[in-house]
Amino acid sequence: MPDDHRKGAATAGVDIHIDLGEKRVSTGSEGLDDILGGGFDPDRMYLYEGRPGTGKTTIALQFLLEGVRLGERVLYITLSESQRELALVAKRHGWTLDGIDVFELVPPETSLDPDRELTILHPAEIELSETTNVVFEKVAALDPTRVVFDSLSELRLLAQNSLRYRRQVLALKHFFAARHCTVVLLDDLSSADTDLQLHSICHGVVNLEQLALDYGAERRRIRVIKMRGIRFRGGYHDFTIVKGGLNIFPRLIAAEHHSKFEVEAASTGNSELDKLLGGGIERGTNALFIGSAGAGKSSLALTVALAAAQRGEHAVYFAFDEGRGTIEARAQTLGMPLDQALTNGTLKLQQIDPAELSPGEFAAGVRASVERDKAKVVVIDSLNGYLNAMPDERFLILQMHELLSYLGQQGVITILVLAQHGLVGPMDTPLDLSYLSDAVLMLRYFEVAGSVRRALSVVKKRSGNHEHTIREFQLTPNGVAVGPPLTQFSGIFSGTPTYTSDKELPTVRGANDQN
Repeated sequence: MPDDHRKGAATAGVDIHIDLGEKRVSTGSEGLDDILGGGFDPDRMYLYEGRPGTGKTTIALQFLLEGVRLGERVLYITLSESQRELALVAKRHGWTLDGIDVFELVPPETSLDPDRELTILHPAEIELSETTNVVFEKVAALDPTRVVFDSLSELRLLAQNSLRYRRQVLALKHFFAARHCTVVLLDDLSSADTDLQLHSICHGVVNLEQLALDYGAERRRIRVIKMRGIRFRGGYHDFTIVKGGLNIFPRLIAAEHHSKFEVEAASTGNSELDKLLGGGIERGTNALFIGSAGAGKSSLALTVALAAAQRGEHAVYFAFDEGRGTIEARAQTLGMPLDQALTNGTLKLQQIDPAELSPGEFAAGVRASVERDKAKVVVIDSLNGYLNAMPDERFLILQMHELLSYLGQQGVITILVLAQHGLVGPMDTPLDLSYLSDAVLMLRYFEVAGSVRRALSVVKKRSGNHEHTIREFQLTPNGVAVGPPLTQFSGIFSGTPTYTSDKELPTVRGANDQN
């Protein structure tokens, strides 16, 4: 098994997988296969559990459709849904039940027809043993390699007590194992307590959850609770239900991803800003632009992204707080060639709605930009919006640490924008990411002769030297303009920078004057 899966499951506390030469069985979900390091072991019984609406039926159909694609005989045994209901679910996902044998143990409206086959039964009207015997007969007749049993709640009601229920589930397990069949059981968790007996019987347990937030769309996540003999990536993984099935976003583990790249400083697109940073921003590092609202953080970030685009590299700008129209209008005001970069595809603007997007889905989008589109610069504007996408602030630092580590190991330059609370005076920072940042640029307002100006300084840079001065910068029709070092400055860290010299401020050079 590859080292990345060993690392990913080290925290899961599972047994070491012993390779017996058996080929894994795909779950039909690329994301779940990735979490499991390749899929299920064949000829075993697995459990998908979750409350109604979490997507159990959908992912179970994906499991069977993968078997159909491979030319296998597959069977869906349903005690709770009719074939018509399953066909509707499949249709809305763009699928068909062709190739899937559906065995109903729930009577449709036509069950009163005396000519109807007697294999259509109602589980509440027969004994548990009769139900299982009918299932055994159907399986023996079809001889499938993949089976979905939906759902165990009906079987639990028929059993009436836990001992009888356990015996029947064990009978199912031994019967299917003898027939070299991989089985997925569905359980809607209708019992009062978690059925740990069922967990002990099954070879693996996958839990699906749906969380209702105070505002915004519901969040769904999946977790592998147990997978006997298989290393898997532990913890929760976000997923969405879209047309075509479950779209699962495996939790990002930076240690699993590393690419070789040349360490060099890349220009920000402004020569004076490059000097302030000691030559530019090194590849594989990140820079935090921090300051109050309107100080110019987004304009600086857009300058860096456009500089990469003009070098022929691909840059992606994730906008949490502003719409595409606002960004394009700002670029036009500053004379930035944004339209050209968007047209030739070197720059991509992606607007993010924090109320609709989970952190796992966002991380997957960043990975796609880097691995599929070969992005060399990634801008996240802003971390305040990303924070709003998190259900729990405690985990933001951990997720951002993994994301920044991943981007750094891919040689990507990452620009983070963080808005502080307040305009002047002492600033309040909603979260502290300074220790994760390789470089920190602080933006402040200051006053000179009754006019409001902007100041820029680099307060931290891990790699290489940087200027320890304060520079004025302006937003001009020719782009961002950064002035020469200002020595008569005080109060930058108090939040109220003051220019104490009687001399006129030095001329600020525009973006088009840098050469």
